[in-house]
Amino acid sequence: MNTGMQEKEREGKKRLMEQEEAVEASMGKVKHKIMVMSGKGGVGKTTVAANLAFALGMRGLDVGLMDADIHGPDVPKILGIEDKRPEVSEDKMLPISVTPRLKAMSIGFLLPDRDSAIIWRGPMKMNAIRQFLSDVDWGELDYMIIDLPPGTGDEPLSVAQLIKKVDGAIIVTTPQDLALLDSRKAVNFSSVLKVPVIGIIENMSGFVCPYCGKEINIFKYGGGERSARELGVPFLGRVPLDPEMVEAADSGTPFVMQKESKVREAFEQIVENVRAFVEGKEVKSQ
Repeated sequence: MNTGMQEKEREGKKRLMEQEEAVEASMGKVKHKIMVMSGKGGVGKTTVAANLAFALGMRGLDVGLMDADIHGPDVPKILGIEDKRPEVSEDKMLPISVTPRLKAMSIGFLLPDRDSAIIWRGPMKMNAIRQFLSDVDWGELDYMIIDLPPGTGDEPLSVAQLIKKVDGAIIVTTPQDLALLDSRKAVNFSSVLKVPVIGIIENMSGFVCPYCGKEINIFKYGGGERSARELGVPFLGRVPLDPEMVEAADSGTPFVMQKESKVREAFEQIVENVRAFVEGKEVKSQ
């Protein structure tokens, strides 16, 4: 190896060490780091992540929501902040303030327009995630909620390897067999990386007809709880299917702000279960 190549290799290793130290310094100010995962798309993972972050903020906790879904950054839309752009202060990006207690960062804030496509390979995505963890001034936080893309690819692997000390992963699924099969892979993924599984959430679990009051199990029922039991991980609870939940996401209003609804009632218990897990207390299944 010639001297020039050796020098480049040394410089590369030095930059990598500096970046890792920056991530460690930034994440050292965050008490609890939680990854929200799903084995497949379309199960409402981002909606769960955003409402979890919002609900924790409503409890007087300082929360950061990091959108690590590079190709499908939906957090800005769900929180109604699509038109926001981050500012820069002292070489650091400032996350978008959603409420006095909740901050968010997403690649969606940096795109020329909302229809722009991100066409990146693994190394570029990992670099973007690294920058979100180290070059964003998150400040002191009680919780960092990280919304990951579906599956077990580059992004979840990057987050787990960069943060190193992740409190745990939440797996979101729907009750049908295909979603459950993929959610089990997410649980196994967490196990391989030695990331504790906080538990499984069964989303879209039962639909209550607004006219007759009858409950219809469109996507079956109870599969998430059964999978949690078989895999030996906590079952955090089930969230019913509700048209108002969809409308809330489309309008950028978190459904946890609704005054009265079965969805909010179910989610409140899930939030308490998440807090119980990270604080070493008992998780109570619904």
